[in-house]
Amino acid sequence: MPLPPDSQEMHTEPERPDNRTTLDLLMDMELPLLVRFGSTRMPLRDLMNLTAGSVIEFGRPAESPVEILVNGHVVAQGTAVVVQGHYGVQISQIAEVREGIALGSAFSGGNFDEGKTN
Repeated sequence: MPLPPDSQEMHTEPERPDNRTTLDLLMDMELPLLVRFGSTRMPLRDLMNLTAGSVIEFGRPAESPVEILVNGHVVAQGTAVVVQGHYGVQISQIAEVREGIALGSAFSGGNFDEGKTN
C-alpha cells in the first residue's frame, strides 16, 4: 500500500550520533602503502633460476626517487632513508590528488607514469 504523499516527503536520513560525515569516516580508513624501488619484467625461466645471492636489476639509477603506491597508483616520491634501524621514505613530491583520480596516474607532468603497475 503506497504511503500518502505528505509522508513520503518526511523521509530523511537519520543523523549519526557523533555527527561525523562520510568523509570523516573514510579519513580513518587504513590503506596499504607500497614502496617501490623499481620494477622489471623477466621470463619465467629466469625467475625459476633465481637463487640466494641472485641480483635483479631494475633499470633505474640508484639515485632515482622511490615511489609510494596506494592501490597501484603512485601517490608520492621520495628518498629511501634509515630511521632508528628501520627503512623509511623522506617525501620529496606528492601527487596532485584531483589529477591523479581523473587520469588514473597520480603525478602530472614529468615521467611518473612509470609508477603504474603492469
